[in-house]
Amino acid sequence: MATRAPRRHSGWSSQDHGRTAPPVRRRILTAAVAATTGIGLLLVGAPAQAQPTVAQIEAQIDDAWSELEPTIERHNAVRQDLATKKSQAAALQKKIQPLQIQIDLAMERVSEFAARSYKGGSPSMMTAILTSGKPTHLADQLELLDQFARRQSRDVQVVVDLKEKYAAEKAPLDELVTELTSTETQLAAKAKEIDAEVDRLQDLRLQAYGATTTLGSLRPAPCPATYPGGAAGKAVTFACAQIGKPYIWGSAGPTGYDCSGLTSAAWRQGGVSLPHNAAQQRQLIRNVSRDELRPGDLIFYYSLSHVGMYVGDGWIVHASQTGEPIAMRKIGSGVHSYGRPG
Repeated sequence: MATRAPRRHSGWSSQDHGRTAPPVRRRILTAAVAATTGIGLLLVGAPAQAQPTVAQIEAQIDDAWSELEPTIERHNAVRQDLATKKSQAAALQKKIQPLQIQIDLAMERVSEFAARSYKGGSPSMMTAILTSGKPTHLADQLELLDQFARRQSRDVQVVVDLKEKYAAEKAPLDELVTELTSTETQLAAKAKEIDAEVDRLQDLRLQAYGATTTLGSLRPAPCPATYPGGAAGKAVTFACAQIGKPYIWGSAGPTGYDCSGLTSAAWRQGGVSLPHNAAQQRQLIRNVSRDELRPGDLIFYYSLSHVGMYVGDGWIVHASQTGEPIAMRKIGSGVHSYGRPG
């Protein structure tokens, strides 16, 4: 969150040592300002601001990140939904494709049937009916004509039904395609906004620390504190092994991660599929209390905009924010809830 710049003040107030500045004196000063830029800046310019301290820059970054991280997690959720809809659209297309083939075949049959009828079907039979003198032959021929008409009607109706079914199946697909196109456009615009903000925060970090992005050790305690075994053991071991890799928003590895990308990638090693979104992960896993925590459990923060993995003895591993590598930290404050996958 950018610090608001103070208002500029003129070099003279309405009072000068308790007296009003004479108009002539004011004109002289105005001319001096116009003639000499340096003197003018001394007279009317704002006082130079001190460079912000590291603590002030960190506070600014934290404030900005508290607004940006929920946006990133919403982006992850939309991308997750987008992948699901694309899968549904692909499945629907596979269902529609053979239906179109059936329609084409039915149309071919009707065309062939109509051609045969025109060339020698119904007119020939009608001629036979009109010229036949035997009642039994006439009845047989009328029955044949009736069957012919009913068969033609059925074939035509099959085509109509297939067309209606095809249209009903295709309508949701068309809506999905339209929605996906719109969503992709929105994601592209949002990605540019997030990238710009990430770059801005990284510039602030470089201003504060130079080339150094973090202070202190990334692994100040054993990770994990104890090995739980099973799927949780695989997940927590993987998470600990990612310490030092960069925060990359929207990424689930292998070169970098964001918060939910790290936890989903870690639990994938244990055979558990979690969505790449903190709020969706919270919805899918079992709730546990703080007293029940064991390595591999997930700890959710704020309004479900951040998640880290518990590694034991009060520590978590998490991908915190841009410019900071994956690291260990104490559980700390802002906890929303605790959950256990698997």
